[in-house]
Amino acid sequence: MNKYSFIDKIKDIEDLDSLKMKDAKDYLDNLAKPIGSLGRLEEIAIKFSGITSNIHNEVRACLNVYASDNGVVKENVSSTPQSVTFKQAINIKKGKSGAGCLASYYHYDINVYDLGIIGNTKSYGIIDKKIRESTDDIYLGPAMNKDECLQAIQNGFDSIEELKDKYNVFGIGEMGIGNTTTSSAILHVLSGLKVEDVTGKGAGLTEKAYLHKIEVIKEAVRVNKVNKNDVYDVLHKLGGFDICAMVGAYLACAYYKKIAVVDGFISALAAYVAYKINNKVALYLIASHKSFEIGFEHIMQEMNMHAYLDLNMRLGEGSGCPLCFELIKASCAIMNNMSTFKEANINNDYIEELKQGDKFTVK
Repeated sequence: MNKYSFIDKIKDIEDLDSLKMKDAKDYLDNLAKPIGSLGRLEEIAIKFSGITSNIHNEVRACLNVYASDNGVVKENVSSTPQSVTFKQAINIKKGKSGAGCLASYYHYDINVYDLGIIGNTKSYGIIDKKIRESTDDIYLGPAMNKDECLQAIQNGFDSIEELKDKYNVFGIGEMGIGNTTTSSAILHVLSGLKVEDVTGKGAGLTEKAYLHKIEVIKEAVRVNKVNKNDVYDVLHKLGGFDICAMVGAYLACAYYKKIAVVDGFISALAAYVAYKINNKVALYLIASHKSFEIGFEHIMQEMNMHAYLDLNMRLGEGSGCPLCFELIKASCAIMNNMSTFKEANINNDYIEELKQGDKFTVK
């Protein structure tokens, strides 16, 4: 048995139940509506059935936020002070941040995990998964050592394992000043795209500061001599404890057959890394909203995904997840509450020809 149990477990991540997805599609086509007329809500319902192997499902969702400070902040890559990581993690847990407010409004539980926040968060209801206070500065050397990287992934994996019997939908969010820099660095290496094509202005940088951020990423990659063919090498040299834990959470959602809702750029980057470790992870993902960050669309394309909402959001924290939970609930309501043609006393012989021409394929 490997020291880090997730390594052995993720080899057994399964495909979705294609037969049940076909049953779900047939069921939807027999509801009292034109075929496919509820669009992507039907798509979500079919995916949910493929994950659970059930036609009828109920949403039990929570928002998990993984927080850590990042040493690269020392290179002035962020317009926001590092102390905000500590303060905002607390606000998220209290339901007073953007993501926290939305989750609280819709009555979803919020779990905040401290992977590497500078300061003692134990008295604020934040769950202690701390590796140490902050990563090191990637501009000067590796963010963490290999064991710390694997332990952070394991901690994220464990966070889902501990809650797998209570929830079947997990929103994956983050909090960590400087993590757009670490995310862009990782995406640059794993995608092969230019730094300029995957790096945005984060929470808001001047043009001068943005150009400096690009140079910091380029130097970090050069200094660390990153092996682009080794995901764990990329993570421990350029990543953050927050990103590593999110990778673990995504892997666990796939292993335990739970929906994982992706938030914005950093959440999507972690999903992309998990996908690079085992590409079946993408089967269990739903992207909540289109991120304003420029690297987001590449991630979606490579994983053959699309975001369900486009609201010009760029907050992070998991803010898109509670909104997406409501969409997933709506897809379940269709499956659970809508009348079939027979129940509605409608003769549906006229749709048989349409069914014959339906090009639906189970992905």
